[in-house]
Amino acid sequence: MAILLVGLNHKTAPVELREQLAFGEGTFSDGLHSLVGDGFFREALIVSTCNRVEVLAETGDRSERESADHIRAVLGRLRAVESSSFQEHLYQYSDDAAVRHVFRVAASLDSLVVGEAQILGQVRRAYSAAVDAGTAGRVLNRLIHSAF
Repeated sequence: MAILLVGLNHKTAPVELREQLAFGEGTFSDGLHSLVGDGFFREALIVSTCNRVEVLAETGDRSERESADHIRAVLGRLRAVESSSFQEHLYQYSDDAAVRHVFRVAASLDSLVVGEAQILGQVRRAYSAAVDAGTAGRVLNRLIHSAF
């Protein structure tokens, strides 16, 4: 079991690119099913706000590189954006570093305005979307509940 987070935010990407890759309320399900539905990942969650787009996945026994490549390909395909145009703006965390990042985001320590309360609600909505889509399982449930 491994946890991988791939994303971009206000520190790494311009607003125009973040807008191109953002998921609206009605598009989370398609994104989640694209990540998990083909059996590539066991679990996945997408956090998409005006300041960030992040994919969190439980990768099973797949390599970090293979998993990150899959996330980039799915993001590019779903948002109709060539992955070469956003690859240099992405950050990537695995295992303990991914968990720390999720905790920092949920606690609003990795926000444009540190301490803003709105981000926790956005993480909750992302988690609810994953639960509704059936893409949050034992690993992500435990991680996100700990972050809350």
